[in-house]
Amino acid sequence: MQKSNIKYQSRRAGSGIPASRDTGLMKRSKQAAKRLRNFAFCTVIFDLSMAWKSLVISIGFGVVLIAGCGQKEAPSVKQSRAIAAENMELQKQLDRSHAQIENLKDQYDEELEKQQKLLEKCQQERDQLKAKSRQNVRDQVKSVLDSVMADNTRLREENAKLKAQIEEVQK
Repeated sequence: MQKSNIKYQSRRAGSGIPASRDTGLMKRSKQAAKRLRNFAFCTVIFDLSMAWKSLVISIGFGVVLIAGCGQKEAPSVKQSRAIAAENMELQKQLDRSHAQIENLKDQYDEELEKQQKLLEKCQQERDQLKAKSRQNVRDQVKSVLDSVMADNTRLREENAKLKAQIEEVQK
């Protein structure tokens, strides 16, 4: 007789245990063994006496067995819940990242605004200093030019007097 919905494939030939049930049992026993190893490792760390170790391991094994014997959900439901929980955590991380990015953008904008104001202030000071420098150059050139013009005028007058004296002497 062959059942149409369940495939009988097992590592043990002729065991008659459906493959899906067999892998489920194997997964649970592996998980229990892993829990037991983790628990046993913890007991070694605390370095209890051998009697205490045996007692703690026995209690731990019992707890693991009791925890493993509860009603199990189908793997797809478990996976769905795990994926949903992971998605929620990832969404929270994404939201935190977006908030951090927005915060950094705001800080960048503030810093950019400060730098822009500082640049404008420096440009205004530079323009003022340029204007003041030009005015100082003009003033110096004007004062030099005025003194040269005054000396030039004085020398012309003196030159004219000397020419007049030379003409008088030659007559």
